[in-house]
Amino acid sequence: MPESIKNLISLAPWVVAIFILGSIVLPQAVRILREYERGVIFRLGKLQGAKGPGLIFLIPLVDRMVKMDLRIVTIDVAKQEIMTKDNVPATVDAVIYFRVVDPSAAVVKVENFWKATSLIAQTTLRSVLGQSPLDDLLAQRDVINQKLQEIIDRQTEPWGIKVTAVEVKDVALPDSMKRAMAKQAEAERERRAKIVNAEGEFQAAEKMVQAASLISAQPIALQLRFLQTMREISSEHNTTTFLPIPIDLFTPFMKK
Repeated sequence: MPESIKNLISLAPWVVAIFILGSIVLPQAVRILREYERGVIFRLGKLQGAKGPGLIFLIPLVDRMVKMDLRIVTIDVAKQEIMTKDNVPATVDAVIYFRVVDPSAAVVKVENFWKATSLIAQTTLRSVLGQSPLDDLLAQRDVINQKLQEIIDRQTEPWGIKVTAVEVKDVALPDSMKRAMAKQAEAERERRAKIVNAEGEFQAAEKMVQAASLISAQPIALQLRFLQTMREISSEHNTTTFLPIPIDLFTPFMKK
């Protein structure tokens, strides 16, 4: 057997060993991160910072990488039983939108930023809505959402979390409260209808007083109005004979 072939045969175990070692070490040494991902690198337990996106090289058995997603995350805040400022029980739930802006802080400063943000949102939801009356909770939803977003964002900022929006989804009231609100709304509508009717009567009375003053100043106006009424009646009922009686005939009786 030629000497070259013997040398290749003797090197075969080393080639196989290097190939196996490379197949094990290479995946641990090279990582590829997408555009929305960052890798927080720890070297022997010491923070080295965040890297990415693209190709990342690690020292096997020395470096450890924690992958972080920078996209906006949505969390449903569980339903919370609250008591409003005017002592009305209600059940509310919300949704919170946030994203990681500092991957290193999100890994080092908080154990589980998902759970921590969700719990902060729950406690803040109960606190803020408990300080608001029911009318504000139903009519000024935008103001309450903005206030929730500012408070939660301020509390999660040290963790590298940016809260972009908070929306109160639903406010569930007891059936008894719904019936009471319906009665209140109906009573309010009746009150407005009566006010409008009274205002109409008042304006009509004012116009009648003005008309009476004008007719008393010009008696001929009453006669003209009388003739106009005759014309209207005769146009509607052609078979009716209308005989006007002068009002002056009743003046002596009215004076007595």
